Amino acid sequence: MTPHLPLALGAMNYVEIIRDASFIELAVLLLLMGVSVASWALIAMKAAQLSKARAQSLTFLDTFWKASRLETIYQTAQKLDGSPLSKVFCAGYEELSKLAQAKEGGAEGAMAERLGGIENVERALNRASTAQITELEARVSFLGTVGAASPFVGLFGTVIGILSAFNQIAEQGNATLATVAAPVGNALFATAAGLFAAIPAVVAYNSFVSRIKVFDTEMSNFSADFLNIIKRHFFR
Repeated sequence: MTPHLPLALGAMNYVEIIRDASFIELAVLLLLMGVSVASWALIAMKAAQLSKARAQSLTFLDTFWKASRLETIYQTAQKLDGSPLSKVFCAGYEELSKLAQAKEGGAEGAMAERLGGIENVERALNRASTAQITELEARVSFLGTVGAASPFVGLFGTVIGILSAFNQIAEQGNATLATVAAPVGNALFATAAGLFAAIPAVVAYNSFVSRIKVFDTEMSNFSADFLNIIKRHFFR
C-alpha cells in the first residue's frame, strides 16, 4: 500500500484544486478541458483524413502513370474518394469529355472549342484544386486558435487564482511559506492546463499545415502534367 500513497495524495490534490477553485477558475479549467478534448478529436480525425489522402493519392498516381487510357484512370479515380489528386483528375477529365462531345456536335462544337478548349480544362483543374485545399484545411485553424489562446486563458485563471489566494492570506493574517505555497500552487494549475491543451494543438497544426502544403504542390504539378498530356493528344 505504501508505494501507492504518493499517487493517492496526488489524486487527492487535484480533487482539492477543483473543490477549492472559485467560479472563474473552475470555468477556465472546464473551458480548457473542453477545448483539449475537442482538439484531440480533431487531431485524430484530420490525421486519419490526411493519411487516407496520402495512401489513395499514391495509388492513383501509380494507376495514372501506368494506364494507357484516360477512361481506365477515371474509373479508378472515382473509387479513390479520399485522394485530392484523383478528384482533380476527375474534374479535368469530365471537362475534357464535355469538350469532346461538343466537338462532335459540328458547327456548335467548333464554336465551343474556339471559346474554351484547353483553357476550360485548366480552369476545371484549378477549381478542383482550390476545393480540395479548402476541404483539407477545414477546421485546422481551430487547432491554431487553441494553441495560441490556451496558454493565455490558463494564465488568466492563474492570475485570478493568485489574487484569490492573496485575499485569503490577507484575511487570515498569516503569510508563512506554508500558507502561501498551497494556494499559489493551486493557481498555477490553470497555467499547466493551458499548456496541456496548447502544446498538442500547436504540434498538430504545424504538421497538418505542412502536409497540406505538400498536397497543394502535388496538385499543381499534377495539373501541369495532365495539361501537357492532353495538349499533346487532344489539342494539336
